[in-house]
Amino acid sequence: MCGKRSKCSFSRLEVILIICLVLMIVVTVVLLVLHFLTNESNGKLSYFSPTITLCLNSSEVIPKYLLGVGRADCTGPVAEIPLMGYASPDQVGGGLLTRLYSRAFILADLDDSRRVVFVSADIGMVSQRLRLEVLRKLKRKYGDRYRQDNVILSGTHTHSGPGGYFQYTLFWITSKGLIRPSLNSIVNGIIKSIDIAHRNMKRGNLFINRGTVENSQINRSPFSYLENPASERSRYSSNTDKEMVMLKMVEENGQELGLISWFAVHPVSMNKTNHLVNSDNMGYASYLFEQEKNKGMLPGEGSFVAAFASSNLGDVSPNTKGPYCVNTGKSCNNPQSTCPVGGAMMCMAMGPGNDMFDSTRIIGQNIYLKAKDLYEKASQEVTGPLSSAHQWVNMSDVSVELNATHTVKTCKPALGHSFAAGTVDGVGGLNFTQGSVEGDPFWDEIRDQLLGKPSNETKACHKPKPILFSTGEMSRPHPWHPDIVDVQIALIGSLAIVAVPGEFTTMSGRRLREAVKTEFDSHGIARTDVVIAGLCNVYTHYITTYEEYQAQRYEAASTIYGPHTLSAYIQLYRGLARAIATNTVHDLPQGPEPPVFNIGNVTLVPPLTDDRVPVNKTFGDVLQEVRQQYRVGEVAEVTFVGANPRTSAENATEHNFLTVERYTNISDSWHVVQNDASWDTRFYWTKGYFGRSNVTIEWHIPPGTEPGVYRIRYFGHYRKKPPKSHAVSIPFEGTSSAFEITSM
Repeated sequence: MCGKRSKCSFSRLEVILIICLVLMIVVTVVLLVLHFLTNESNGKLSYFSPTITLCLNSSEVIPKYLLGVGRADCTGPVAEIPLMGYASPDQVGGGLLTRLYSRAFILADLDDSRRVVFVSADIGMVSQRLRLEVLRKLKRKYGDRYRQDNVILSGTHTHSGPGGYFQYTLFWITSKGLIRPSLNSIVNGIIKSIDIAHRNMKRGNLFINRGTVENSQINRSPFSYLENPASERSRYSSNTDKEMVMLKMVEENGQELGLISWFAVHPVSMNKTNHLVNSDNMGYASYLFEQEKNKGMLPGEGSFVAAFASSNLGDVSPNTKGPYCVNTGKSCNNPQSTCPVGGAMMCMAMGPGNDMFDSTRIIGQNIYLKAKDLYEKASQEVTGPLSSAHQWVNMSDVSVELNATHTVKTCKPALGHSFAAGTVDGVGGLNFTQGSVEGDPFWDEIRDQLLGKPSNETKACHKPKPILFSTGEMSRPHPWHPDIVDVQIALIGSLAIVAVPGEFTTMSGRRLREAVKTEFDSHGIARTDVVIAGLCNVYTHYITTYEEYQAQRYEAASTIYGPHTLSAYIQLYRGLARAIATNTVHDLPQGPEPPVFNIGNVTLVPPLTDDRVPVNKTFGDVLQEVRQQYRVGEVAEVTFVGANPRTSAENATEHNFLTVERYTNISDSWHVVQNDASWDTRFYWTKGYFGRSNVTIEWHIPPGTEPGVYRIRYFGHYRKKPPKSHAVSIPFEGTSSAFEITSM
């Protein structure tokens, strides 16, 4: 009421109520607009992050799965152990660039009736011995919950991790035996990562996204790729698979749990001259993503887990400058990868950076940035039940029906002459040539005398491959290659993970993905996303197409079960997909179980001896000090009296070799800012004479480092064997002088 006043006025309470009413109307309008935008885009929110979407529409996003993630160290010994990948006898560990991790992801139905475990480990590949030991330990801890059919173990394929975890003779030779500390560290790391994921299962949701990664790969055997039919090649825009598939995991309250990314590229940015254990380009992508999400944490710490897993990388290189003759600088991109002067040994591919460290950083960052973009925009939800199928198969004796009238068979394992040539990413040491379709009388005679002749049956089966090693006919001291191989598929709603036991080439992977997808489609499971997880469960080298096999470059010479290997795998994986789609997995025959060989402790790795120091020195003493002052971008370096890193602990995965620490005036204390898992630190071990050794630690001071006072610390153990007693490991440490980092 206005009463007798000429103008109406409002009390303070009325003004407040009016303002509240207006605000409520505005909020209602905004929410309605957001609601209609969401409906019109069918859930694909291109303007809002998935996390915000979950908050605004929490009533619409219902948890579909139980999710668990875990990460654990699996680095193992970093000195004197052969690195697995290039098979170079000179490439043994001599220190540490980044630590290696096992990243485990457990997915379960909400009623926990079915589970799938996917593990991506920073190792060269999964060996059969490794998988069998992991499964045995899982059974002991969890009974029948985690089994060979629902656990997938995948290696990232870094060529800079310790070897020695194989039981088949070929790999046993190149790794200098079965090295228990190496095998144990990987087994224990995988088990620990699964344990962490198991203990932290949460209700949540899965989102999938895919996109193209540019400037990060080339086909290193383009002439083999051209052997594939033109009609098939015309369906694709590139001779490599550039697509990244990313699976995002989010807790029901919006908390981000982790991701798995699959992308096809060899982690060989670090070349065969490297002696520092590290996870290469894919590991660097994981490092960047986890550092971003686990803010304030040191590498390897924090709850968010980001796995960058391998895919069909068989012919895919990160060395994007291509192959050049190192002695002339001219291209050697030819079918034999040879140079006019020096032959094949001079032909090497180069990465995009100034050196291998820089190339690793560039490729890893490219992969990380695309994953980050896909992660932020991921909105397509994965829904549906879980299922998995697995068989053990004797790949030496698979009958393949090519069509209604033609049946072929796989072969006993064998490697061709071009296997010894290596690739442009890692050239062999004896000047063998890629593309060899004829044997060499000199090397064939040596093989015949030392290892025996290949049988006529095996030679005929593998044509046109000229056999260098007939490994399927070599059984001393143990079989040289596996006959029994895992084939496995896990279906997570609309996502099918095809776990393959080797390195599929680009076109081989495309054919396999298409075959599995067609099988699911034909049985009513449409719109399935099919990804290939590479280097899973057992290692069987490469898998090329039948056409690529005819060219007999490195990948074809390393297709050990013969020209019809891919056709056999396609037939087997279609059978698994059919069993999942028709709910007849229980009718699948389990197949012949793989053997376990009693190899013992025979190894060519030098035995540990007592560590010693120079006269008037003790372990951890500084031999070469840091400077008093550095600027960002420079390298702080210090050298200590060291000890063999193999001595550092029985469980080497738990030992930290170094820290970089910053002095804090407020608390009058030192705070760790980086450790030996950090990309910017490098730990070099140099072996001397009579048990002496030095350790040099570098800190490549990164952009954004705060000015202040810093120091570098070294932690080790020295081995001492008292008279009439067992050897003991005694801890020690060393500390550099304090130094200043300035902004100018």
